[in-house]
Amino acid sequence: MSARGDQSAPTETAMRRALRRASDGVALDRAEAAVLLQARGADLADLCATAGRVRDAGLAEAGRPGVITFSKNVFIPLTRLCRDRCHYCTFVTVPGKLRAAGHGMFLSPDEVLEIARQGAALGCKEALFTLGDRPEDRWPEAREWLDAHGYDDTLAYVRAMAVRVLEETGLLPHLNPGVLSWTEFQRLKPVAPSMGMMLETTATRLWSEPGGPHHGSPDKEPAVRLRALEDAGRSAVPFTTGLLIGIGETFEERAESILAIRSVARRYHGIQEVIVQNFRAKPDTVMRARPDTGPAELAAAIAVTRVVLGPSARIQAPPNLVAGEYEQMISAGIDDWGGVSPVTPDHVSPEAPWPAIEELAARTAGAGFELRERLTVYPEFVLRGEPWLDPRLLPHVGALADPATGLARPDAPLLGRPWQEPEQLPAASGRTDLHRTIDTEGRSADRRADFEEVYGDWEALREQVAAIPAARLDGDVRAALAVAADDPAKLTDDQALALFQADGPALDALCAIADAVRRDAVGEEVTYCVTRNINFTNVCYTGCRFCAFAQRRTDADAYTLSLQQVADRAEQAWEVGATEVCMQGGIHPDLPGTAYFDIARAVKERVPGMHVHAFSPMEVVNGATRTGLSIRDWLTAAKEAGLDSIPGTAAEILDDEVRWVLTKGKLPAATWVEVVSTAHELGIRSSSTMMYGHVDTPAHWLGHLRLLAELQQRTGGFTEFVTLPFIHTNAPVYLAGIARPGPTHRDNRAVVAMARLLLHPHIRNIQTSWVKLGAEGAAEMLRSGANDLGGTLMEETISRMAGSAYGSHKSIRELEAIAIAAGRPSRQRTTTYGEVPAERRAAALASDGHLPELLPVLD
Repeated sequence: MSARGDQSAPTETAMRRALRRASDGVALDRAEAAVLLQARGADLADLCATAGRVRDAGLAEAGRPGVITFSKNVFIPLTRLCRDRCHYCTFVTVPGKLRAAGHGMFLSPDEVLEIARQGAALGCKEALFTLGDRPEDRWPEAREWLDAHGYDDTLAYVRAMAVRVLEETGLLPHLNPGVLSWTEFQRLKPVAPSMGMMLETTATRLWSEPGGPHHGSPDKEPAVRLRALEDAGRSAVPFTTGLLIGIGETFEERAESILAIRSVARRYHGIQEVIVQNFRAKPDTVMRARPDTGPAELAAAIAVTRVVLGPSARIQAPPNLVAGEYEQMISAGIDDWGGVSPVTPDHVSPEAPWPAIEELAARTAGAGFELRERLTVYPEFVLRGEPWLDPRLLPHVGALADPATGLARPDAPLLGRPWQEPEQLPAASGRTDLHRTIDTEGRSADRRADFEEVYGDWEALREQVAAIPAARLDGDVRAALAVAADDPAKLTDDQALALFQADGPALDALCAIADAVRRDAVGEEVTYCVTRNINFTNVCYTGCRFCAFAQRRTDADAYTLSLQQVADRAEQAWEVGATEVCMQGGIHPDLPGTAYFDIARAVKERVPGMHVHAFSPMEVVNGATRTGLSIRDWLTAAKEAGLDSIPGTAAEILDDEVRWVLTKGKLPAATWVEVVSTAHELGIRSSSTMMYGHVDTPAHWLGHLRLLAELQQRTGGFTEFVTLPFIHTNAPVYLAGIARPGPTHRDNRAVVAMARLLLHPHIRNIQTSWVKLGAEGAAEMLRSGANDLGGTLMEETISRMAGSAYGSHKSIRELEAIAIAAGRPSRQRTTTYGEVPAERRAAALASDGHLPELLPVLD
């Protein structure tokens, strides 16, 4: 393992140049940052002066010049068991030692609340939950304890204890449960204003090589930890991270770690603080003989972190680990001392007691700064509010925060307050006639008022898109066409990529082959469904960059329907012959997880015969995480409430390389697959979709279609594949100059044809979208391999808000005219492609061309 001592010192010229560039405000690269990490003596003083100026500018911009913050907390070591084996850690222990000391595998609820109550009595406002990563994966005793107490896993216990602390003491939980997935962040966000996990280092060799400090610790792989930082950002969780310096990393590796944190901070704006922590050797550990990281090296690391991350970053040094060198760390650029407890020891570094808060205030004042108390969630996020703070936590945070500064109110009483899910849909509000007026009046503006903030850093996103490999242009199209005509299942990936890029006569030949495959698979009939879309709210803070539908609750075009309005629209649709309602909505922060059940039940109670096709995989995950149910249990309950099938939307492109450009906070591809697969296993069928023509390439289309074909072979649950051309006009990612202006006509023909070939014979029905392509475009797709036109819709706001120009409704006659234009007969179908009952067919024909009665704007 490399040691810092193995490295040669930088030259005087290199140091002088790096110091000058830092002083001039030039962005440092890795080599320059590594040089400055070695600054000592006069060079360190010069570096700290620059870092101090950067820090001071940031504090002035934040409205608290000359203020250094801290959080008054209690430390709750929920469990000291862990599946990792870090070679410097004394916090983690083993079951036998816990039993010998008379302790349980986890703190009991009474023990957790006793610690929290002691803190509340002394004015603490933060409950710092610290624990090992997923101990039940390593220790049977941990699994047995959780089973005996009724918890599925450690995170379920963390969530439950966080709720009890909120309700019974008023302290605000800060959760440090280790590496979390995107879904797990959704699960815990409603119970904690902030969370954290130290990155520590990006030096993979310290994890992968035997003898390294993180060897044998699955959760310490740098790529895994970086993914968790990004998932926190995607989930809009105010997040604490940091570096652990001196564990064997080189200065270049240390610089890489700082730059990695900067990259995540730029992309998501969710890193609320960065801790720079120095290694201290502990007895009875593998690394007990390693020298401690000294104060000068720590100060240099703080200063470089400040210069690299900039004035808006909040940078902390733990005050019990700085060896009394408070003034030096302040001069290096910190603006926070972290959590300080008058009640509990630092269980991670028990050998280093906390300084008294009075002493810390005096030492801070001696350096010319005022010590002020903050909450566990930093003031900037308190003032931002949604989406960073879950609505269920707003009363708890608001009770302790100064509304003007976002800092803690030192005299705020600590009182438990109820934490609960909203019991029902929010009241109807806003522009509830948008389904009608979108076609007559349009949208109020081409973008949301928070366009520059809600989607993350646009410049960082441009860099991310630039890294996506360009489409390949090689490949023998003629040979690929021969294989496609003989047996599409034999197409190799290279041949498929060649066909995706076919043009001219080759494209015509491809579409003819696809049309022939269509004819053999499903015959000549063009199918369609008499359906009504009901988008029950467009309030959403997920931050999808392709979506022009989502609005903040205060935006002019925002609306939410009541349960009665949803049921009214379903009943009106039934009266004009509909067999299906398709219901989806934004991820409204006030929407309870059970609201989806209420929506399905309301429709079924009003119109028992209506097929309820509702709730995208994103909505399923939202409902599951808000209720605390598993995806399987939530879908089971939804089915019992009346859910018949789900739309396979929220897929976009099932490749996270593209997904994380298109959306800041939507579910990862693997979670989409989990939801859809689980639905199919429960007998809930779904459509499948692909939105294309933005920042994607044919390689992404190929991977997406291959994945859908594999899923269908496994579950058989897809009813159709729906092509969704990207509508660019009002899409944020296009307005920011990042996405293409949608697919070309050539792209549309190629995608439909290749979908037919690559999904054959597994998914029989290929649907084209008249909303996005118009009647002529849809007819062309029917000649290119498609066999379905979707539905009458009756109302459509999602594509229309994005800028689609083809209206919101088609009559049966108009849909059948599209089929005639393609030279084909047509047939009305049910959601699952069955025969429509004669009564429904007669009702639809009798009312054809007449939209349902329009609803009033507000109740």
